[in-house]
Amino acid sequence: MITMNNEKPTMPPENFDIYAWLIARLQTEWSTIYAGLLGCTVAALRVLYGGGNFRQVLLEAPLCGAISLATSSGLDFFGIAQTAAPFFGGVIGLLGVEGVRRLADRYLSKKVEDAQ
Repeated sequence: MITMNNEKPTMPPENFDIYAWLIARLQTEWSTIYAGLLGCTVAALRVLYGGGNFRQVLLEAPLCGAISLATSSGLDFFGIAQTAAPFFGGVIGLLGVEGVRRLADRYLSKKVEDAQ
């Protein structure tokens, strides 16, 4: 900060409300965030362990993380506690995108058959 006449620079007053809000929000949503991160990590490690290349890791891991986030944010609709979100994140990462797609297809086709 440039000052004139040898004045001491002063800092603007700090407002810590935004930090308190951010920390409170992270605490509220931590299980959902953790589920997404866990799904992403497990998927990346699964692809690497299976002999996949770095391109597969870059595609599969974020997709599994996104599916984990979407699933864990909707657990309340199915009557499942939000604290179970990391479990579902890990399972989704372990199954992978194709495994989750197969399960969803099987589940939805069964629901359609039952409705008819």
